[in-house]
Amino acid sequence: MPVSSDTRTRMIEATVEALRCRGVAGMSFTEVLRDSGAARGAIYHHFPGGKAQLVAEAATRYGHDVCAHLAELPAESPQHTVEAFLAAVRSVVQESACGGGCAVAAVTVGTDADDDTLRQVAATAFASWADQLAERLTTSGLPPGDAADLATTLITLLQGAHVLCRAAGTIEPFDQVARTAIELVRSRCHD
Repeated sequence: MPVSSDTRTRMIEATVEALRCRGVAGMSFTEVLRDSGAARGAIYHHFPGGKAQLVAEAATRYGHDVCAHLAELPAESPQHTVEAFLAAVRSVVQESACGGGCAVAAVTVGTDADDDTLRQVAATAFASWADQLAERLTTSGLPPGDAADLATTLITLLQGAHVLCRAAGTIEPFDQVARTAIELVRSRCHD
């Protein structure tokens, strides 16, 4: 792999982490350069569109990575799929309780209200997550419409949990809603 490609990848990874911890407004090129080990000239060499391009590519990358993890969820039954999803995201939400967050959600707040590019990046990522989760739920036995509704509910639950857990400084809001989600799926699907 060429060094420039590696540098570019490291810069995107550093940006993902910065977005998760400080959002778009709190992220700086200085931080990305420091954390990626890139030289100052690397910014506009790899990202001629500046911060907007770097942020959009980092959020897109994070969105793809999450979607790939969702594709690996088991599909033995709807309840098992939901339990696996909640178990998989628990550690991520735990990081929210300690000040972290979602790199995709970060591009929807604290940015220019007219930034259609970042809004579209986030919408595309969230839709891909819901679609992938719906596919796993359909494979587990739910009718497609029910699977799509449940998948969107779970992605919404995840994003809301990031906010509530960060505000509370504890994972308890996630644990409460996770218990409720599992119980609802169990009662509806009779698993």
